[in-house]
Amino acid sequence: MPQIASRSTVKRLLSLARVFGLMLMVFSLTYLLPISASLLASDGTALLFIEDMLFTIGAGAMLWIATRQYQYDLKSKDGFLLVVLAWTGMAAFATFPLMSYIEGLSFTDAYFEAMSGLTTTGATVLAGLDQLPPAINLWRHELNWLGGMGIIVLAVAILPVLGIGGRQLFMAETPGPMKENKLTPRITETAKNLWLVYAYITLACILCLKIAGMSWLDAICHAFAAMSLGGFSTHDASVGYFDSPVIEAILMVFMLIAGMNFSTHFLAIRTRSLKAYQHDIEAIPYLILALGSCLAIALFLVAHHTYPDFWTALRHASFNLVSIATDCGFASVDYNQWPLFAPLWMLFLSSILVCTGSTGGGIKMMRTLILMKQSQLQMLLLTHPTAVNPVKIGHMVIPSSIILSVLGFIFVYFMSIVILTLLLVVSGLDMVSSFSAIIASINNAGPGLNVVGPASNYASLSDFQTWTCTVAMFLGRIEVFTALIIFTSTFWRK
Repeated sequence: MPQIASRSTVKRLLSLARVFGLMLMVFSLTYLLPISASLLASDGTALLFIEDMLFTIGAGAMLWIATRQYQYDLKSKDGFLLVVLAWTGMAAFATFPLMSYIEGLSFTDAYFEAMSGLTTTGATVLAGLDQLPPAINLWRHELNWLGGMGIIVLAVAILPVLGIGGRQLFMAETPGPMKENKLTPRITETAKNLWLVYAYITLACILCLKIAGMSWLDAICHAFAAMSLGGFSTHDASVGYFDSPVIEAILMVFMLIAGMNFSTHFLAIRTRSLKAYQHDIEAIPYLILALGSCLAIALFLVAHHTYPDFWTALRHASFNLVSIATDCGFASVDYNQWPLFAPLWMLFLSSILVCTGSTGGGIKMMRTLILMKQSQLQMLLLTHPTAVNPVKIGHMVIPSSIILSVLGFIFVYFMSIVILTLLLVVSGLDMVSSFSAIIASINNAGPGLNVVGPASNYASLSDFQTWTCTVAMFLGRIEVFTALIIFTSTFWRK
């Protein structure tokens, strides 16, 4: 029996390798955008991208040919393994253009940059972004945009050859505790609809930024980063480079849109009604907390004489708070110089604010509401032990299985933060930099404080510290459980 189980496991892994080979071939098509940009801008990187594209499609084809006879149905747990394989593997292939062009860039730093892009973290180890060729900058932002809705969802949408695995892959990758809800009967159609909504809103953002005064390259790149909540920029000074209240306001609006459930956007567009947002139990608390915090932090900064007047404080507080709280990572000023409470509150919001089904990271608003309601119930039971009062969010009764799942997730989430923070502290990084780097990485928010603050980047970290933050970004993007479950003994049992 152990031998049979072992053969079964090998066949499963070979079948997963076949699907990953197909994914790599599809991923190679993403090089077409920077190739086109390079040819238009004549920046001399087209040949570099063509070589990397051929290598990627060749590697995928070889892997598919070697395993094409293994076409077994993917089970639910296989989806978790393929998600991990896809995110880590595609990030490795995404390093090639960066290492080919940027002289002296190590694989560690290139992998950090690629993983930061695909996980929509927006942390960077690169300086001199203003001088990078347009195609290289566009490549970084394309990684942001692809990671926003998830490479796995994209693969499910355009690779029907995955067959039965489609549902399992989508469920494994899609963030949030309420993943059993479907927009359309077919999972492939659902994924396509989400991507269409994502693409249309991104196009609207590009046009708005262009009208506001950005170049086409800056408009495309910053729209990609805003809608994915990725936070990459084409300038070292990030959005502060433009010093434009109009551009900041446009980006704020689209970051807030990206922080909401894309299922809600889809339903609103399909029904041509705003009632979908009223019925979304996360949307109202999300907006109240985000906008209320903008006002409160502006008043706090005025009280501490950080800015000379309320309107200046409101401008900078609103943009930077929305950016960090939604896990985007743009910066218009060095908020590391603000009184400590303000940036710490922003990092706290990055843990809880964004909605389920958004492109953001962290615990998510749904889990926050469930945890709050469960805490209220426990306090009620202390005084009225026989009370029967189920946990409800809006008109929805939350099953106990979801409550237990949320509690388990939050425990693992905070334990991951503690362990990874201590690893950075042991490696010699100061406590504030360590804690903020891990919070920013695991929430996919980008800049932290002190050494990794908005006026600097992650380039000063050692290789060990860089890999620690890379692991945190990866864990945060696929929501901890998906990665950790493959290291359990029960996962590998037949």
